[in-house]
Amino acid sequence: MFDDTYVECLVSRKPSVMMKFLYFLLLMITIFFFMIGMSPHYMIMLAAAVGTGILCYLTKMRTVVEFEYIYCDKEISIDKILNKSKRKKIGIFEIDKMEIFAPVNSYHLDDYRKRTVKECDYSTAVASQPEKRYAMYYNGKSKFILEPSEELIKAIKNVAPRKVFTD
Repeated sequence: MFDDTYVECLVSRKPSVMMKFLYFLLLMITIFFFMIGMSPHYMIMLAAAVGTGILCYLTKMRTVVEFEYIYCDKEISIDKILNKSKRKKIGIFEIDKMEIFAPVNSYHLDDYRKRTVKECDYSTAVASQPEKRYAMYYNGKSKFILEPSEELIKAIKNVAPRKVFTD
């Protein structure tokens, strides 16, 4: 029998100060190269302005990042959305292969903290009070930090009640 629950959750990552700084720095350099390139003696600066303009665009795409979690048919699908326009599929994770799903500071994760696993953060990357981020250990190889909604937590808990903790 299939679980026909469908839950969607969208989380916006807080923009990094370094990425914002890099974007504005590249924007200023692009404007500088363009202004110098306008004179006939420095046409090479127009090419430099185009190059830094492309870098500026790519940096801007990486400053606004959102993660979308979709739960459907005992699977969690995670997508990364760049600048609200470009979508990248991160992966599809089966609930059956999930080991534990608990708040990041939960005592239930004490035995798992000693493991050396690949850690991926797909949350806002900001610790808040009360803590809303959850850790999901998956397949013995990965740890994912997520910031699910209450509805998503409830849907996962309905399928795997012994693996999900809400403390």
